[in-house]
Amino acid sequence: MLGSFHVVYDGRTVPDDSWKRTKAAGLVKILALAEGRRMHRDALADLLWPDLDAQAAASNLRKAIHFVRAALGSSDAVQARGELLMLLPDAEVSIDADRFEADGRAALASSTGVDEALALYRGELLPADRFATWAEEPRDRLRTLYLRLLKAAGRWDDVLDAEPSDEEAHRAIMVRALEAGDRQGAIRQFERLCRVLRADLGIGPGAETVAVYEEAIADDGRRAENRVRSMLARALIALNSGNLTEATSYARHARELAFAANMDREIGESSAVLSIAANMQNRWPEQFEAEFVEFTHHDSQRSGHVLDAQLCLAEYCLCGPGGHRDIMQQAARLRTVAERAGSVHGEAMADLLLGEAALFSGELGEARSRLQSALELHLRAGAKAGEILTRQRLAELDLLQDRPEAAAREATRALGAAASTWLEPHLVVRLYCVLVGAATSPVQAVRIIERADAALAGKSVCPPCSMGFNVAAATGYALAGRLDAARRRLATAEQLAGLWPGGPWHVALWEARGVLRRAEGHDDQANALFREAASSFAELGRRQDQLRCLARAERRPLPATSATSHRGFR
Repeated sequence: MLGSFHVVYDGRTVPDDSWKRTKAAGLVKILALAEGRRMHRDALADLLWPDLDAQAAASNLRKAIHFVRAALGSSDAVQARGELLMLLPDAEVSIDADRFEADGRAALASSTGVDEALALYRGELLPADRFATWAEEPRDRLRTLYLRLLKAAGRWDDVLDAEPSDEEAHRAIMVRALEAGDRQGAIRQFERLCRVLRADLGIGPGAETVAVYEEAIADDGRRAENRVRSMLARALIALNSGNLTEATSYARHARELAFAANMDREIGESSAVLSIAANMQNRWPEQFEAEFVEFTHHDSQRSGHVLDAQLCLAEYCLCGPGGHRDIMQQAARLRTVAERAGSVHGEAMADLLLGEAALFSGELGEARSRLQSALELHLRAGAKAGEILTRQRLAELDLLQDRPEAAAREATRALGAAASTWLEPHLVVRLYCVLVGAATSPVQAVRIIERADAALAGKSVCPPCSMGFNVAAATGYALAGRLDAARRRLATAEQLAGLWPGGPWHVALWEARGVLRRAEGHDDQANALFREAASSFAELGRRQDQLRCLARAERRPLPATSATSHRGFR
């Protein structure tokens, strides 16, 4: 079960095509993972068919038992003892995951046999079932054990192969390099760690790691670049400890040094930290305007990194309590500032914000005009992140105008370029949200969701920027009848909604709950949620969203909608 699913019974390898009935394979896997290889039949049925009623699930379970017995060629393969179902209760059974766990824990307890235990780990548990809820806990448990064994063996490079963001491993390699007299190796390892962590998400190395880095750079010739990274790391430590004044001071100093050293990425990262700290102090709009005014007078690529760093916070505030109407007023002022300064990048950003505000207000002609202008200006300025975000909004506009094919083309085109930008954690997940919204059937939507999950697995993703994707995924799963998956996505979205004190995302959750309630057969509850959502969207000035919710409540054909919630399949 480690690295793949493979069964040998009485010396005979069971052919893979014997498990074409995936629920039969699932039954074997779940029982093999269960304590004593046994589980109550109702619990099994609920894990395998969470969206069916008890009678239908029980019927399917009986069929799955039959197929397991046929695959193994034994009527004793799965036995019922009362309400318990047992896998091979009278046989000698060997499971690689069990052997690895037992030997691994014994090795850690005795500090012997670590290498032998590691040799038993041939890969993660059941990779083909990566998104099965019943496999999550044992997979994480075994992976954590594997990492602990690697650390006990001092195999730090292997730790990073398995978990690139493991700071302890990075620090151990830095210390190893320093002890060998390789200061540059330690410095490079710290830089590698900083590339994995995300300053624009407020994530940075800890104080112990920074101390090792500062020891490494003490006598290094590239003092300017090293001081920038040290100062930025200190800013992140202060930010995460809640010392916002100190975080702001360090980040501002880091940016000044980064400008002097022509370090574009660090200019953007230090600007992002300044924005996060300002937002935590409820003063981001004022800082944004001050930064905009200052840096549009220096319309260079480096100044563009300062403006790009504001994009995520701008998107966050567009979905805040004041919503797009507050941003619209500010963007109109800033458009004039940028025009007078002759700042192409500033004009592009202002037009993007004005286009987004028009999009949310349902002024679709104005939205297209502003967004097309923003796209042209971003292309002129060479502002890749702004270009991709504008393309995302144009794709959402295509959805509103019932052009899903055009929306999918635009989002797919942007997706190919998003990974090459330093704002990848913000952009990629937003584009997958659009692709889910452009799906023409629930089945296609689920395929896109699963493709996105695989692409995003193990990567840094901005939590606020992932809100739309999780709402769209919850809705898509509900419409496809995958109710358990819909509930999980809805729970994730509800946690993320706590990042906002109010605004459209909370309302979008009511709509998603309504879709789920209808799929569960609770029409009265669903209609009440849709009407409540429609009323709240109206108060926020989001007419298109209001009309969609009313259509859902009245079971009318849905108007096309943006990826903010989910497109209606017709």
